[in-house]
Amino acid sequence: MELIMILVNAQQVLYRLSLPQGLLVGLGGARIQKGYNRCFAQAMEELSGKANSPFRNIFHRFEPALWVITVTQFFTAIGFSICMPFLSLYLYQDRGLSMTLVGMILLAAGLCSAISQALGGALSDRFGRRPILLIAALVSVFSFSGLAALIGISAPVWAIAVVYIAGRSILTTTRPVISAMVADFTSKEKLMEAYGILRIGANMGWAAGPALGGYLTTFLPYGWLFGIAPLTCGIVFLIIFFFIRESSHGMSKGVGFRSMLTIANDRPFLVFAVISILLFIVMGQMISTLSIFTVTMLDFSPPQFGLLLALNGLIVIFFQYPMTLVLRRVAKFRALILGSLLYAFGYLSLGWITQFRWALAAMAVITGGEIIHAPVSLSVIGELSPEDQRGRYMGLFGLSQTIGIAVGPLLGGVLIDAFPSDLKLVWAPIALIALIAAVGYRWWGRRFRL
Repeated sequence: MELIMILVNAQQVLYRLSLPQGLLVGLGGARIQKGYNRCFAQAMEELSGKANSPFRNIFHRFEPALWVITVTQFFTAIGFSICMPFLSLYLYQDRGLSMTLVGMILLAAGLCSAISQALGGALSDRFGRRPILLIAALVSVFSFSGLAALIGISAPVWAIAVVYIAGRSILTTTRPVISAMVADFTSKEKLMEAYGILRIGANMGWAAGPALGGYLTTFLPYGWLFGIAPLTCGIVFLIIFFFIRESSHGMSKGVGFRSMLTIANDRPFLVFAVISILLFIVMGQMISTLSIFTVTMLDFSPPQFGLLLALNGLIVIFFQYPMTLVLRRVAKFRALILGSLLYAFGYLSLGWITQFRWALAAMAVITGGEIIHAPVSLSVIGELSPEDQRGRYMGLFGLSQTIGIAVGPLLGGVLIDAFPSDLKLVWAPIALIALIAAVGYRWWGRRFRL
């Protein structure tokens, strides 16, 4: 109980320190802070056992399918993260590609994945969720097997790039399908909690995968390392085939980009997706900008950077679900504002950091924004989307997310090249984008009453 009290008090102190009072007032912060404190008091009542705590019956609060899907997310994430973070290293060190060319390959993969997510969501509305998941998992087994074989025989780089882009695009078609499936069998009241649980499974894989992959590279060639991905995809295929039932049986309407564009008439969704792109650009800084900044500009060691990413994963694993319990009682647009402000303050503080311990603190603040924004944004899409178009909505939202995260590293690279000696000018524009997103969410919430 003492530990819970310490964590809750730390979160409240972090909230107050991270948000200047003038900024809070401008964004309606008095209401946010009042509601935030009330939610913490109610969450404490649940956690202390004075109320009917969701923790007591957590495995019975949700459909068994949610837990099965969470397990598939774990295997997908651990298989992908064991090998894919090392693709850049392989192409740069072993094959002699420039980082610019490596970046272009990753950007192309990101853009293709964005399109595949939109298409995968639409196809799941037409043919059902389960067939798309099964086909994607099965095709991923063959595509990643081919990638492992090409790397093993040192095939031409263009062939490796094509197979990697195709394999990643196929695998990412499952993201909106899974998000739509969770919304299919979860009530609106529990939707935010369900997405929080889903993120825990994925982050457990992302936390363990790179560490395991780094260990395996010490005695395994890259070809064998990349052979792990098809094994995990095969496990995911078997789990889906035997344990996941269909949640949507499709519809008779055809699927095409024109039918997907009709969602543009949904103004609350369209405005929300556009505003979210701004915050996704900020999130994209963790992919490459943060690694270059910490290792080359702050002289942190690669293991220290690994610890930063590990802290991110651990915070998500241990605090994501408790945070969703708090957020149930907060208006969604206010929660989105708070998440954006934490992102802004976390990245802005990097401009003044010189010691590793303060980098850990900044990462904790940034991750605080993540565990607030991620489940809330997905629950917003789940509530806005009609039942027969849920896959399309999730797919187009995934497209906006992928575009933002793909643009993020490019912006960070430009800022590092432009201001190599002034770290404040690197992170201030990024923090400003998060602040603009906070203002946008405030306008969105007031305009559409969500």
